[in-house]
Parts: sequence; C-alpha cells; structure tokens
Amino acid sequence: MNAILLRLAGPLQSWGEHSAFTAVRDTAPFPTRSALIGLFAAAEGIGRHDGLPDDYDDLRLTVRVDRPGVRVIDYHTVGGGLPKARTAATSGGSNKGAAVITRRHYLSDAVFVVAVSGPAPSINRLTQALRRPHWAPYLGRRSCVPDEPFVLRTHVADPETELRHHVPLSRSVPAGRENDTVDVEFLHEDPPPAHSGPQADTLDVNDVPVSFSPHGRSHRMRRLHRSTLPLPRSLAGPQHTLMRRLIDYAHTEETA
Repeated sequence: MNAILLRLAGPLQSWGEHSAFTAVRDTAPFPTRSALIGLFAAAEGIGRHDGLPDDYDDLRLTVRVDRPGVRVIDYHTVGGGLPKARTAATSGGSNKGAAVITRRHYLSDAVFVVAVSGPAPSINRLTQALRRPHWAPYLGRRSCVPDEPFVLRTHVADPETELRHHVPLSRSVPAGRENDTVDVEFLHEDPPPAHSGPQADTLDVNDVPVSFSPHGRSHRMRRLHRSTLPLPRSLAGPQHTLMRRLIDYAHTEETA
C-alpha cells in the first residue's frame, strides 16, 4: 500500500451530504468520500456519465481535522426580475418564471489533511492526475478553490505516522499553554489500532458513490471511526510561519 497526502484548505468549502438540487444545499462537517472520489475522477478526466474505475473501491481515506471551520449560509437567488424566457430552466424544458431561491451552506476557514491510501499502481496514477489535473480540483463546489500547497506528499509508506507526527498542523496553540500535545480529531475508514489512542466512536454516512450520472446519482453507506488524538505541540505554530513550514514539508520529498 502507498498513500498521497492532500491538504484541503480555502476560504470556503462545501461537502454536500443530504441535499441534491433542493432549496437547502447543506454541507457535511468534513470532506465526504463522494466528493473526494469525484475530485479524483475529475483530475483523471472521467466524466459524470462514465463508470468509475474499479480500483477506487480499494482507496482508503483518513481525514485529519486541522480546523473544523465555521458554518456560513449564503441566501442565493437566480433569475429574479427577468422575463420568463430568461429565468431558470426546468427539467421539462420550460422556464420557472420566478427566482430560484436556495440557501447554500459552507465551511469557512476550514482545513483538512487527507491521506489517500491504496495499491501502488492506483496511487501512482492518481499522483500524476492530481499533479496535472484534466479538470481543476475544487472543495465540494466549483466556486471553492483550494489553497496551495494542495498535494503535500506522494508515495507515503506510513500515512498514519505522517499525519500524527510530521505534517504541519494548521492551527495556533494558545499562548501560555503548558501541554506538550494538541488534541486533533481524526476520521478513519478502518478501525484505528487499539494502541493508537482513546477509543473511537462510530458514525454511518451515506456517501460512497455508486453513480455520478446527473439523472441517476446513487450512493451507499460506509462506517467511519472518529477519535480525538494528541499530536505533538511542535506541529502547530504561529500562523505567519505556517506557509513556510508547509512548503518546506512538501519540498522535502522532492529533494530527498
């Protein structure tokens, strides 16, 4: 097995969880598997009507929640005050004739580090695609552009160790804090080792994509293991040094 480390950060992110083209477009509090698989498929140039590669089922995801972000809601309208012929189209081929109103949920200032593990041939192919994507990656919605560095490391042999001991943490430690560790939330698809920390709780989410077809989207369930683990205080630091620490970490692999 091998792994890629991705840093998902930006002014806004939105990981749709329950809604699909409804008046309320929600967001999960963490990147969904459906959104991440969609990101990989877009990078590889796989269209919505194309079948997903079989080896996507072999990919395992681990999410480190550096910053959960703040939920914000955008009251959004399309087509208000226009003639009917210029308002939003309906599935029946006509026009709505009135403004389309949606409330779109986003995570503001969130940061996640995701380890994508899988067989070496799959990871090698994904690495090439993410370095030179066919379609640009985005954080759940096309308007949510990722910050750099986006790809932190490739060909990581032990992603759990990297996430817990080496990847810079995108948060500051409060001044005067005496603890040597920082508590950080993790989400694992596989149960974490018993010796890795406190007992994890579980949650079931319906976000494994079966089809991305616009008229036949479908998903199935998966189980996540959520735990809060102590990370070395040294991974965190002043915000003004964060970008330099991230760049140095990413470049270390290139010069090794």
